[in-house]
Amino acid sequence: MTQPFRFGVNMTTASGGDGWRARCRRAEELGYDVILVPDHLGMVAPFPALAAAAEATGRVRLGTFVLNAAFWNPALLAREVATVDALSGGRLELGLGTGYVREEHERAGLAFLPPGERVGLLSRTVAELDRLFADEACAPRPAQSPMPPLLIGGNGDRMLRLAAERAAITAFTGARHTPDGLRPLTAGELDGRVAAYRGFEAGRAAPAELNLLLQSVAVTPDRRAAVRGLLPRLRLDEDEALELPLLAVGTVRQIADQLRAQRERYGFSYLTVLDPCMEAFGPVIEELRGG
Repeated sequence: MTQPFRFGVNMTTASGGDGWRARCRRAEELGYDVILVPDHLGMVAPFPALAAAAEATGRVRLGTFVLNAAFWNPALLAREVATVDALSGGRLELGLGTGYVREEHERAGLAFLPPGERVGLLSRTVAELDRLFADEACAPRPAQSPMPPLLIGGNGDRMLRLAAERAAITAFTGARHTPDGLRPLTAGELDGRVAAYRGFEAGRAAPAELNLLLQSVAVTPDRRAAVRGLLPRLRLDEDEALELPLLAVGTVRQIADQLRAQRERYGFSYLTVLDPCMEAFGPVIEELRGG
């Protein structure tokens, strides 16, 4: 069964209180369903920012996209989650990941563990949150019972298996780490990652919602011209870049058709954009709403 579209905006740009609340209200006006905040040093702290977003808005849900499990003691995290969920009237969605930036771990005085150990730490965090929220004596209590919906983001087999077992929402990053840095996944490579996930989720009572972060949105009649400036960073030719699932480039109709096709091919019904693209993506939301 095809899931309806949902749209999120990941607020990566810091601003003062009035500016922050105005941008959150604008996101709601444009039709976004979720206001998201990442968890990186040098950016706003997630939970205070989401509490301010809750105060400024009335409809949108609120999410972390995604918390670095290494930054959080599970008991303290449970307190933050429960408080913001209660203050927002049950609008929180909890996104968790392993963290991938070595320099941030070092600045925080934390060991940057090998990938498998970071996944193990995340798995233990999820299990401890489940235990805490299942305990009725644990206070404060979230508005949603037993806890807000869990999103887990990643692409590797261990992360996809964990997401298939525990998450209500699975977020695909659309890129992978290489010795030269992040490299976008081609359409065919993403087919493979989604197929792996489908294998891990076999037997679930209900399918998870699948999310994709769109790295760039450009509404333009000239798709090729729009991607040329991205080619050195992508290390792809024009045709390869135009086929990337994480780029949304073209007219509003072309982008909407692309995203409908990707929902059919991969199952991505929950789409997230970065806040510099928030305005540009607004007409696409209007085109896709209800589609």
